[in-house]
Amino acid sequence: MKELSMTVKTVGILSPGEMGAGVGGALRDSGLSVLTCLSGRSSASRERAQAAGIEDVPDLGTLVQRSDLILSILVPARARGVAAAVGEAARAVGASTILADCNAIAPQTVQAMETDLDGSGVTLVDGGIVGGPPRNGQGPRVYASGAAAAVLGQLDGCGIDVVDVGPEIGKASAVKMCYAAMTKGTTALRTALLVAARRLDVYDDLIAEMEDSQAAALGAATQGMRRLPNVAYRWIGEMEEIASTFAHVGVTPDFHSGAAQVFREVDATFERDADLSDLADAVNRLAETNEPA
Repeated sequence: MKELSMTVKTVGILSPGEMGAGVGGALRDSGLSVLTCLSGRSSASRERAQAAGIEDVPDLGTLVQRSDLILSILVPARARGVAAAVGEAARAVGASTILADCNAIAPQTVQAMETDLDGSGVTLVDGGIVGGPPRNGQGPRVYASGAAAAVLGQLDGCGIDVVDVGPEIGKASAVKMCYAAMTKGTTALRTALLVAARRLDVYDDLIAEMEDSQAAALGAATQGMRRLPNVAYRWIGEMEEIASTFAHVGVTPDFHSGAAQVFREVDATFERDADLSDLADAVNRLAETNEPA
């Protein structure tokens, strides 16, 4: 088992998407060695890793052997499977490491992940990222929990702000789930109500009222719509994890199950990088494409 008192010098990143590459680049700029395993990854991931100065290693076994700490930053659906693969690699090479799962998953999902990793030589840290990738000296806040949370805490100030919320696996994910329920859930709500207004033929009336009494909400709806083509596919699974989180503690999951459906419809309607700067046009396309029979 990895010593929890060791100094983190080398960090593995799985994988270098927009957030992963951004965090990896910030860590490298802070003087840490940063590795990834790009086997089977897209050319876009390879380009992001290269631009961030992240070293590619041939396989997960090598990543485990060389990394003091591995950060898992993925879409929610891949989180548990990738953690299991890291555990299998650790067993295969007889090495140990610390894995910080920084994905948008339910507390009970990360707790099941800890069970999956039992006896593998991999110590799990629960992580929850709030905010966007590091840019212009500003980075996301990363909530951390678990017995090894202080290891992730060593990265505080290296392009990310780490907040330790205690020794229990699941607490960091709980913070993330409740926060994203508000931020991304509200984006889904605004999108849904605008589509409903269009189908009810009161869109212009609603926009006029919002301009007068809810200008900030209208501005947020416009900004949120612009982002959706590139994020909706990732937010589907996140909404499903939030719904699962809420159901687990006796809170209705229905709102966030609905939010997941909103994001499915957005993802089915628009290509990546679609220009949705015209709010009315974007709403029209959504209303027409997914109109019920």
